[in-house]
Amino acid sequence: MTIIENFRRSLPMVEHARGKRLAVTCELKCANACMKPDCNTSSNPTFREIAGAALSRRAVLGLGAAGAVALTFSQAGSAGRAVAADYEGLGGLGLPKPGWSKLPFEPIKPVPANIDQFVVPGGYNWMPLIRWGDPLFADAPAFDIAAQTPEAQARQFGYNSDYLEIIPDKSLKTGVLVNNHEYVNANIMFPSVPAGQVLPPEEVRRRGDIAKMAQGLSVVEISRSGSGTPWSYVQGGRRNRRITVETVFELTGPAAGSALVKTADDPEGRWVRGTLGNCAGGTTPWGTILSGEENFDGYFAWNAEAPGHARYSSTSTTSTSTGWETYDPRFNAHDAGYVNEPNRFGYIVEIDPYDPDSVPKKHTAMGRMKHEGANVYVSKDRRVVAYMGDDQRNDYLYKFVSKNKISASRAKNMTLLSEGDLYVAKFSGDSPANEILGTGQLPSDGQFDGTGQWVPLTKNGKSVVPGFTTEEVLVFTRLAADAVGATKMDRPEDVQPNPWTGKVYVALTNNSERGTKSPLDEANPVTGNRYGHVIELTETAGHAGTSFAWNILLLCGDPAQVANTYFAGFPADMVSPISCPDNLAFDAAGNLWIATDGAPSTIGYNDGLFKVPLTGDDRGHVQQFLAVPRQAETCGPVIHDWEGMVFVAVQHPGEGGTYELQTSVFPDGYKSAPVPGDVPTAPRPSVVQVYRA
Repeated sequence: MTIIENFRRSLPMVEHARGKRLAVTCELKCANACMKPDCNTSSNPTFREIAGAALSRRAVLGLGAAGAVALTFSQAGSAGRAVAADYEGLGGLGLPKPGWSKLPFEPIKPVPANIDQFVVPGGYNWMPLIRWGDPLFADAPAFDIAAQTPEAQARQFGYNSDYLEIIPDKSLKTGVLVNNHEYVNANIMFPSVPAGQVLPPEEVRRRGDIAKMAQGLSVVEISRSGSGTPWSYVQGGRRNRRITVETVFELTGPAAGSALVKTADDPEGRWVRGTLGNCAGGTTPWGTILSGEENFDGYFAWNAEAPGHARYSSTSTTSTSTGWETYDPRFNAHDAGYVNEPNRFGYIVEIDPYDPDSVPKKHTAMGRMKHEGANVYVSKDRRVVAYMGDDQRNDYLYKFVSKNKISASRAKNMTLLSEGDLYVAKFSGDSPANEILGTGQLPSDGQFDGTGQWVPLTKNGKSVVPGFTTEEVLVFTRLAADAVGATKMDRPEDVQPNPWTGKVYVALTNNSERGTKSPLDEANPVTGNRYGHVIELTETAGHAGTSFAWNILLLCGDPAQVANTYFAGFPADMVSPISCPDNLAFDAAGNLWIATDGAPSTIGYNDGLFKVPLTGDDRGHVQQFLAVPRQAETCGPVIHDWEGMVFVAVQHPGEGGTYELQTSVFPDGYKSAPVPGDVPTAPRPSVVQVYRA
């Protein structure tokens, strides 16, 4: 424990990162992470410093994916179907063939940030599939914002939808919907507290327990008349389930049972109550759902003097926005019995959407960080590879490679993520400094590229980081990655392998300090990069290997406002403006789809969903498909273009309002025709389906 015990640093304050969210949501969603001292004070180089020091065009870029193929279960039918043995083809899984798509559209115009509308292209309709508060069980009460209780919310659809999956059954007339609920906007859920007053303890607890029940995940049965027609959710469906901050999870992997995860409530260190900050996720080839525990740090009163804590929350705190620590001691890390409770969050969670009685799992072998999500690809040797981003400024890109191989046994496949090896990305090059360094100009050949290595943190399930035990690597993963010299990245969000080509795409949301506190370089040549970018990785030794090549696909922004945008060489005057890439998805034609988070604060438009071709003359041609309402974020895109449908989760619409003065009426409009004094209905985070008219 020497390295952990000696991890103490005095950190300078930094300005809040502009252009991400309104102040209220920065507090609620990520506990003002950008306003706090940086958790990563290692001397590891930034991605910009590595890329600018040594990069050149490499012939290895453009190589294929070594014959491997991802098995995307969301289009594969029932979870009971055997996984195919032929991993070098589609293997008869029922996936649509590449190139076949039923989503022709004319890109919509950007929607100004003050417009409270959900906008789709001509020829398409939209409707909510399910909304916050909709009753899931036969005995669940109808939604009533004025009569919320923890008991009611535990049986209703949760708040702030994020990762989304729609899994049709074989008939295509029934299926299951799974949705993450990342956090709550208490400012628009509950009546405001008059100035100078404080809530009584019983009201703090009531609101806190409602918030506990509104977070986590929802599993919901859905039905419809046939393929391509809108879905309806099934109240009382046999697979319906709510997973909340009180649901019991099993810890798996080498850190389960270690001293680092034991608490007064769980002296065995194997059973955790709840999941927190559930952001993006993934669907496994065996039909389970992965969910990333991201901004878990905002829920604890942190003790930065405790071993390893400062790398996850750089300052000690005594209170949170939830108030949970005032009545639930497990959220107070200053309590000796619960100092390890934060160590039990920040994992990849796996749930079985087909069995509402199953115990969900937290996989310690996949490391602990602010997981944006995890997406699984089946390598040529039939091991499974999960790609993951740690969504915080100057943190890292990871992947996990399973010890065992995928098989036709679903039961065995559901253990694959419990054993394996964890890697972190280190970007590198071998050429002189680029001529554009410090000029803010695009490189002369129009290319941004380099190579890199996946550096192991564990090998054969054991630590290979000097001075770290295996348990320390997996519980204090950020410290272990610091120690091996991983490359600092600009908030890696969703990391998605393309199921058709095997290339891996990384969304990096933005960095407003580029060119001031961080130097310009070839990989990031725009001063004040407020708009983010997307990186394309090619695994040059197979997906289970340790070498890769990379290039920048997009430098985002509005070409009409920003001089140095880049769209894989496509003419910038022909693209839709795009800012702050967040969640990624693919369609049956192999196109990339990007959901954004932060465009209103950067380019002045509502967030949206964008299609980006990756091959041919249209490579890099960004085209906007939809826009979400005022102050909302686009999350969890699901592209079922094989039947002419798209699904998104609309998170925190009207986030800047109050209970008394809402700033959005999505999706229900007014309770009655608006008249003087009429209060609009509360905005409700929802899952929306878009379908051809």
